[in-house]
Amino acid sequence: MKVSDILGVKGNAVTTIRPEAKISTVVRRLKLEGIGAMVVTEGSVEDSPQVVGIISERDIVRGLADEGAELLEKQVLDLMTSPVKTCTMDANIKDIMAVMTRRRIRHLPVVEESRLVGIISIGDVVKNRLEEVELEADVLRDAYIASH
Repeated sequence: MKVSDILGVKGNAVTTIRPEAKISTVVRRLKLEGIGAMVVTEGSVEDSPQVVGIISERDIVRGLADEGAELLEKQVLDLMTSPVKTCTMDANIKDIMAVMTRRRIRHLPVVEESRLVGIISIGDVVKNRLEEVELEADVLRDAYIASH
């Protein structure tokens, strides 16, 4: 199973934000869109914006613990994780699961030829793995029933 299989079901929509945006803007957009992270990009849409970082709820909570409410007036650039770990459409889901677990990453932007083409979350990966396990169990159950 590949990242492209997940994006084929989930879609390629990615919520992005600019590095100069305020943290308060990120907080509002995360809540409004019901997501846990945003990819930070620079450049115009025509020139395929470049991924320069990622900012998550976890980053914001840690920042608030360190800096208090003043954090909300800072820029994304001050808090984002950079460089960001990315993957490609051809990446194997089991490999991605291992990377996400080992590095404690919950979101991976998907990049092809320096172009942002999607994002996968640990939830997407777990859902995919559960579906695979259920399919395997069904096949084994059917094979067992057929043999008896």
